[in-house]
Parts: sequence; C-alpha cells; structure tokens
Amino acid sequence: MSNFLNPNCQPPRPFKVISIPNPLAKSIQGKYFAGQTESLSFSNTTNAWGALINPIDSGVNLFANVYTITNLSDKPFLVQIWFNTNPPGTGTISTKVSPANTALTPHPIPKVKVQFNQNVNGIPLGGINVFDRIVPPGTTLASEEDGKFIFPSGGNWVLFLTAPESATAVFSAIVALGWWEESRKQV
Repeated sequence: MSNFLNPNCQPPRPFKVISIPNPLAKSIQGKYFAGQTESLSFSNTTNAWGALINPIDSGVNLFANVYTITNLSDKPFLVQIWFNTNPPGTGTISTKVSPANTALTPHPIPKVKVQFNQNVNGIPLGGINVFDRIVPPGTTLASEEDGKFIFPSGGNWVLFLTAPESATAVFSAIVALGWWEESRKQV
C-alpha cells in the first residue's frame, strides 16, 4: 500500500491528449479540398446547379463535408440536394479549386471535380432528392455534413437551384463545397 503522507509519493502526471477534427486531419494528409462555382444565373423558367462529381475512374471515395450557397439576389430560392443523379445540361469544370493544405509541395490534385451549369432547362434524372433548403435573399446558407455523405467512383453530390414559379427576377448564386478523398482500397 502506498504511503500517501510521504511527500515523495506523487500522483501520476496526467496524459496530454489532443483531439484533431477529422477535416483537419484530412487536410494535414493532403486529402481535403475546397472549391466553388462561378456565379450562377437562373430564373423561374431555367435552373442552375453546382456539384461534386466523382469520375468513374477516380479510384477514390468522395466524402462530402460542407456546402455553402450564397444568394446574391433580392428574393429567396430553393436548393435541392441530390445524390447520384444526372443533372440537366453539360457541366463546366470549375478552376476555383484548391487543396486545403497549401503548404504541401507539390500541391495535391483532387480527383473529384467541382462542376456547374446555369440557365439550364430540365430537372435531375435518376438519383434521390434527399432534402431541400430555402436560401434567403442576400445571405449565405452553410451546412457541415462531416463527411457522412459518401460517394463512390461514378457518384455525385448535386446542389440544384430553382426559383419560385411566381418570381420574375433573374437569380444569381455561388455554390462552394469542401470534401476529402480516400482511396477505395482504404475504405
């Protein structure tokens, strides 16, 4: 039995524990990326979308972490969040993409692409519209998903922007996305 009255008897020193959030850990590893679309125009007769597209030959799983939608208009609009759909029109690949960890040399290059389209007719085909959000005028709607939405090669995460039928205005918005990628062999 220990002699607690003995001044040389010290309790053990506590262990130092550091908790690193998963997105930070992925950034340190060079696996976290951020990007945005150009400014997207649409109206009550056309739509727009921004998306993370995981190419069929990427060899990675896409972990969707965060999205923001900035409504540059003076009226609200609806954003529909779709999983694994075929959005209308042909997407343009955004050049506004970067690894979150810019200290790494050379910079990691994402396999997943940020794509967008504007003033398109039609709606997404196939896939699932998992939830909708209203984006108030002159605001930015942000949501952290913590990587819980996971898309294999050939999958996608589409944010589809639509205006109310009664609106006669032209809408303008920007979609920004954050994600990480893991080799399919590691998951």
